[in-house]
Amino acid sequence: MSYKSVLGLIETEIAIKFIKDTFEKELAKALNLIRVSAPLFVQPESGLNDNLNGYERAVRFDVLSLKKEVEIVQSLAKWKRMALEKYGFTAGSGLYTDMNAIRRDEDLDRLHSVYVDQWDWEKIITKDQRKLSYLKKTVKSIYKVFLKVASAVNKKYPQLTYSLPKEITFISTKELEQKYPNLSRKEREHAITKEKGAVFLYRIGWPLSDGKPHDGRAADYDDWKLNGDILLWSDVLGVSVELSSMGIRVDKDSLVKQVKKKKELEKLSTPYCQDILNDKLPLTIGGGIGQSRICMFFLKKAHIGEVQSSIWSEDCIKENAQKGIHLL
Repeated sequence: MSYKSVLGLIETEIAIKFIKDTFEKELAKALNLIRVSAPLFVQPESGLNDNLNGYERAVRFDVLSLKKEVEIVQSLAKWKRMALEKYGFTAGSGLYTDMNAIRRDEDLDRLHSVYVDQWDWEKIITKDQRKLSYLKKTVKSIYKVFLKVASAVNKKYPQLTYSLPKEITFISTKELEQKYPNLSRKEREHAITKEKGAVFLYRIGWPLSDGKPHDGRAADYDDWKLNGDILLWSDVLGVSVELSSMGIRVDKDSLVKQVKKKKELEKLSTPYCQDILNDKLPLTIGGGIGQSRICMFFLKKAHIGEVQSSIWSEDCIKENAQKGIHLL
């Protein structure tokens, strides 16, 4: 691998803030969002924590004064929906926040770290907007933010250039399977994104022809028929990079179907799911957008450790240094 960072260390740190500030401002404008404060930890019995694929262990600790255990959030997918109701947001408006998490069971590599930082956003929608056309409209709005940030970064740092397409390509997991039947799930993502440059892969969660889903999704927040990932092609890494996972959230019908499919009916007793079943929470669309991954992409970095300070093995640090990759 022949690699040399386009920007030096100090210049990189300055550029990280520029990218984050620019993206945050443009995202809020595009989706009509306001920034709110969000929890770093929640009580496990609330049902608000995201159990991701179901096997990742949340980080727990006890709060001495409360004599209770709490969990570091793994995402804010559920908390945001409750916050929209609690804060009195109305249809067409929403919130975003900085989400920081610890993924202790993550397999560490160029794109995955123990430390997770992303913008979590959520917006109230109407019943009529719970359809694929509205999901696609929202994705197009977010992709325009990517294009604006690319232009702003290129203007500030002319040595950083991009070949993003003007439009993002939409394809379902079933269509992708039919297009590349002999490739693995991840190989399919790489193949379509290399061809198109920018892709929204939708309908993630329900089984494909082999009886397994394209990728794991929690049963109690995204509607598996109305969700997806934004993928961009990285010339530096030579792979597709998932920069956002998002979707229209479950209503009571899709919630019940999905927890039955995953045999997680016990979730229906949590306060969060009870509120959905009893129509106490608004219908919403939302997602997470990886901050470090966006900085990686726009700064043409080869490792997520170049744009965030996390923890790596000594062997990993040495091996990357030999390739010209210096981890923070």
